Amino acid sequence: MAATTKNLLVELFVEELPPKALKKLGEAFANEIFGTLRKLDYLDAASIQTVYASPRRLGVHITAVRSVCPDVPVRTRLLPVGVAFGPAGEPSDSLLKRLDKEGASLAETKRAFEGGKEFVFLERLAVGRPLVDGLQGALLVAIENLPIPKVMTYQLADGTDVKFVRPAHALVALHGNEVVPVQALGLQAGRTTRGHRFEAAVERIEIADADSYAQTLERDGAVIASFQARRAEIARQLADAAQKVGGGVQPIDDAALLDEVTALVERPNVLVCAFEREFLDVPQECLILTMKANQKYFPLLDAGGKLTNKFLVVSNIRPADASAVVGGNERVVRPRLADAKFFFDQDRKKPLESRVAGLSKVVYHNKLGTQGERIERVRAIARVIGARLGDDLLAHNADRAALLAKADLLTDMVGEFPELQGIMGGYYARHDGLGEDIAFAIEDHYRPRFAGDALPRNRVGLVVALADKLETLAGLFAIGQLPTGDKDPFALRRHALGIVRMLMGQDLPLAVGELVAQALALFPQAEAKTGALLADFIFERLAGLLREQGYSTQEVDAVLALRPQRLGDVAKRLAAVRAFAALPEAPALAAANKRIGNILKKADGRVDPHVSDVLLQEDAEKALHAAMGSIGPQAHAQFEAGDYTASLQTLAALRGPVDAFFDGVMVNAEQPDLRLNRLGLLSMLHQAMNRVADLSRLAS
Repeated sequence: MAATTKNLLVELFVEELPPKALKKLGEAFANEIFGTLRKLDYLDAASIQTVYASPRRLGVHITAVRSVCPDVPVRTRLLPVGVAFGPAGEPSDSLLKRLDKEGASLAETKRAFEGGKEFVFLERLAVGRPLVDGLQGALLVAIENLPIPKVMTYQLADGTDVKFVRPAHALVALHGNEVVPVQALGLQAGRTTRGHRFEAAVERIEIADADSYAQTLERDGAVIASFQARRAEIARQLADAAQKVGGGVQPIDDAALLDEVTALVERPNVLVCAFEREFLDVPQECLILTMKANQKYFPLLDAGGKLTNKFLVVSNIRPADASAVVGGNERVVRPRLADAKFFFDQDRKKPLESRVAGLSKVVYHNKLGTQGERIERVRAIARVIGARLGDDLLAHNADRAALLAKADLLTDMVGEFPELQGIMGGYYARHDGLGEDIAFAIEDHYRPRFAGDALPRNRVGLVVALADKLETLAGLFAIGQLPTGDKDPFALRRHALGIVRMLMGQDLPLAVGELVAQALALFPQAEAKTGALLADFIFERLAGLLREQGYSTQEVDAVLALRPQRLGDVAKRLAAVRAFAALPEAPALAAANKRIGNILKKADGRVDPHVSDVLLQEDAEKALHAAMGSIGPQAHAQFEAGDYTASLQTLAALRGPVDAFFDGVMVNAEQPDLRLNRLGLLSMLHQAMNRVADLSRLAS
């Protein structure tokens, strides 16, 4: 069969797909079909795919697809030569029976060695399979492997049960202009699909060929089939609508909302709506959240980021007169905003502090008690950190903010919108006259909530945020609720990363080990090993963060091997290590440092970093001791001053004396006093060289 190369189009037409999953479903469907066809050799090296995904369809267009995959040589091992042929070289009955079974002749066989033994092989050419075979398999694999959030079961006309994300109604498969007769989900492939539910020009749309799919669907079906093209069109319309409103307003920047709306409409039409200005007295976070989460609207913000009383709706229809659509959406949003205003007004009738007592009735964790008990632990940690970072005033304010930090969990607003916890506490604290320090701290104590999130805005917030995250980590580690693999139900990795970012970003004079110990002291359930486990967990998050920032694994390992307790120093240490590694002396000194470490590990007992001058015999050991006497104090002073780069560069001058020492001195001398003295010299050198980082980690 002569192979031809044409473009391929596959579309599965279904009922409305789950919007939050649509993008992934579309990509998975296309990738599986493309990947399987490539694996089966139906595609050209230059073949490319275009993904289609709309609320009612999943599809893919692939260029340069063969109608028949290439013939493939196939080699089948038959029998050992000794069994296949007789003494005179005649074919045995066993070989003839096997050839007859394979439908082959003796001329198609060949002898070859495999595993040291000679066998008879059958060598034939497997004729390439037509596209229908390969596409049938690829389609079934794609359907089977779709990341379906929840499977539906529905019946076909003949009563057969089918399991899929949504009921499927049509299947299109075109190779050029020819239908590929594949089947799936009880459907036979053809060239007919359907367009927009309400605005398609015709009920059934005939696709002439693979390349005209998107244009035909948009022209006759009023559907933009490509997810990315539809998303770009919505973004363009949002920007245009905002510009027409004027005043420098911009639609809220929310990629997840844009993706979700793209998955809800097939023919986007952005309209400008408005609500009463009186609602702007409600905190804008509440209004924005209800418009985004409940209605999928795009609030409009002014140039200063303040909410206006106008918002944008992405409609799925384009009527000649859109006033009814605009009016309908304005009527729908009004009760939502009224609810938010009611909650806000009701909540402010009670002081925030009056809600604290109620937290003792809210279970935090069945092994860790109530939210009230948890707050007392957070307060205790906050008082210690506040006193360490500042004075009695900081400790007092941190204690006060920690007391009130969770009180908004019992407000009506947070009960309706849990995403606003902390934010509403800040508003209510201001209303109660508690001042900006306390209000910001309550609002910010969840920060940083995710990678790239801002840190707390003031010291009080920083203290409470640290205390809150430390209490969470210590408590859950104390009861053995550690993350495993990809599972981290309590977001402990995020909490640890937040602690790392605050300690580093603010260069706080706090030791990781002490913070962990203070937090764990509040949990009698904690075992002796828990502190080390939690400290390691925090340093693992730090290591990952540093690698993401572009530091090499060697650099990170060298610095973190010393477990530096003040994380604000880590960046300076890494810069010093990087500068040191660029010196010509670095490889030799790193290798020597590794050698010294191994020697000291093998020594009996602990080696004191002490040297007796009278026991120095060899010129090389005297020279090394003298060099350390002149270079060591300077490097130590630079280290104490925080100039880690200068300290390591000063120590680089020891390369010559160190090389000479190992060339001319027997460390493990027979005389015990000489051996201990030389080990003491190496211990002094090891200490001096590894104050900034473990330089042996730089050795290749």
